[in-house]
Formats: sequence, structure tokens, C-alpha cells
Amino acid sequence: MSARFADPRGEPAWLRALLIAAALGFLALFLVVPVAAVFVQAFSKGVATYLAAIREPMALSAVKLTLLVAAIAVPVNTLFGLAAAWAVTRFRFRGRNLLVTLIDLPFSVSPVVSGMLFVLLFGAQGLLGPWLAERGVRVLFALPGILLATLFVTAPFVARQLIPLMESQGAAEEEAALSLGASGLQTFAWVTLPKIGWGLLYGVVLTTARAMGEFGAVSVVSGHIRGRTNTVPLHVEILYNEYQFAAAFAVASLLTLTALATLAAQALLARRLARRGVR
Repeated sequence: MSARFADPRGEPAWLRALLIAAALGFLALFLVVPVAAVFVQAFSKGVATYLAAIREPMALSAVKLTLLVAAIAVPVNTLFGLAAAWAVTRFRFRGRNLLVTLIDLPFSVSPVVSGMLFVLLFGAQGLLGPWLAERGVRVLFALPGILLATLFVTAPFVARQLIPLMESQGAAEEEAALSLGASGLQTFAWVTLPKIGWGLLYGVVLTTARAMGEFGAVSVVSGHIRGRTNTVPLHVEILYNEYQFAAAFAVASLLTLTALATLAAQALLARRLARRGVR
């Protein structure tokens, strides 16, 4: 025990063991127990009730909408993250610091506030709402509003993963490829992309998880229309408010499984990045 917990700073083994036990106990209390409780409640009325809850038409509609929004938002923000990271790390231009600040903006703005911003823009009394209504374009309480809210809250993940990675790698290899006659597209495809592949995938995983689990911003712009604008998190809230606890936890278990898969993928990708010398 003393050898395992030996510390060059001279801290006693019992202190390190106590701190590790406290950390593990904290994680068990606030992470493992709640996750286990979700599945216990989900199966509290049997497997048949669980399957019925996730096969119910409104639940299937919520799942389809969630997957559709993620299928659109993730590729769009992946392209945005690539373009933003390339611009920030490979060029020096006026407004560069402002661009970096704007990329981080969704991290500092509450999702509910961001949803309210879209209401002010596209609502019936908003800046663009009356003009869009005259042309029969509906943004709020429809797929476009949900998609815009999701795009906003998930915008930074790919960019913030790639910017420090590309800065640490430098541009020497790209400059060499260009000097040898490669085009910009060839340089990106054959030099840059292979170097940032695992980091890009890491950002995509995080973006996907946030897109599927977003609640605050989507709740404001969706209108909670059953079978039309309810995503999985919103459907869980409605079931819980109607005291359908087993059904609510059954649907919530789908998000929990997504979160666990995200954590596993995140750990795997972090290990891959560490092997490549990326921190």
C-alpha cells in the first residue's frame, strides 16, 4: 500500500488514499447512483411497460425529430468548426480575436437566453417575424427554430477542439506541401485532415451528444407540440409532469445510454490523442 501511494513530495500514504476514496465516493454519489436510478425507475413496472413507453407513437416522433436535428446540426457545425479553426490558426487578420470570442459565446450564454433571442428575432412581434409571416415562412414552433437553437448551442465544440490542436501542430507541413505544388484543397485533404482526424472526431462526438440532449434553448422555441416539435428531452419532461414516471424514465434511459456511449467514445478518443502526443 505504501509503495503504491508513494509520493515524492512526502505526503503520507493514508492521506492520498483518503483523497482518492473521497473522490470515488463523490463520483459514486453524484454520478453512478443517479444513472443507476434512471434504469431502476425505467424498469420499475417491468420490461413490457418499458418497451411500450419507447415504442409509443409520441416517443418515436420525438426520437425521429431528435435524430433529424442532430443529423443536420452536426455536419453543419463540423464544417463551421473546420473553417473557423483553419482561419484562426493559419491566418492573422483584423478581427481574429473577435472571431475567437464569438466562437465561445454559446458557452457563456444560457441556453434559455439564446432561445429567447430567437423569439425576439422570429416571433410574431419580433424583428423578422412579421416579414416572414407575410411570406408564409414559419421558424418558431417548427423544425427551423429547433434547428437554429441547436446549431447555436453546439457551434463551439468542433472549433474549440481543433483550434488548440492545430496551433500546437503548426503549419510547416502545409507550407511544404504548397511549396511542392499542391493546391489548397489537396493540402487540406492529404496533410491537414489526417493530422487532425482524431481531434475532429472528438469534437463531432461532443457536438452530437449536445445536439441530442439540448433542452433549454429548444424548449423556448419548440412550443411543445406533441408529435411535431417535441424532442426526446422535452418528451421526458411532459411525461414526468403528467406523473407517468416509468414512461418518463424509460425514454430518459435512451438519453442516458447516449451519454454513456459518448463518455466511452470520449475516453477512447482521448487515449488515441494522448498516444499521438496531443494534450
